[in-house]
Amino acid sequence: DGYDEALCPRDFQQAGMIRDDDLYDILVKALPDGVHMVSLMDCCHSGSIMDLPYIFKGDGSQTEMELDPEMNLDAFIEGISGKLVDFLKKSLGL
Repeated sequence: DGYDEALCPRDFQQAGMIRDDDLYDILVKALPDGVHMVSLMDCCHSGSIMDLPYIFKGDGSQTEMELDPEMNLDAFIEGISGKLVDFLKKSLGL
C-alpha cells in the first residue's frame, strides 16, 4: 500500500518492531510455487501488514480477494523477480 506498518511485540522496546517489509521477506517472498499459506492477523492493518497487492473487505460485499487497482503490479512483479534471480544466483553459486 506504499506505507510502512508494524507489529509491536511485547518486547518491542528491546527487540524493536516487526515491519511489514520484514514479514513479507521472511514469510512470503521465499514461498515456492503451489504453497498455500494462511496468515491470521488481528490488528487494524491486518489487510496490509504483509504487503500483498490485494484487497478484501470483510463486510459481506466480497467473497474473495481482489487485486488493488492502485497497485502497480508490474513493478511488484519486477521487484520480486529481481530478488528471485539474486536468490537463485546466490544459492547456486553463480
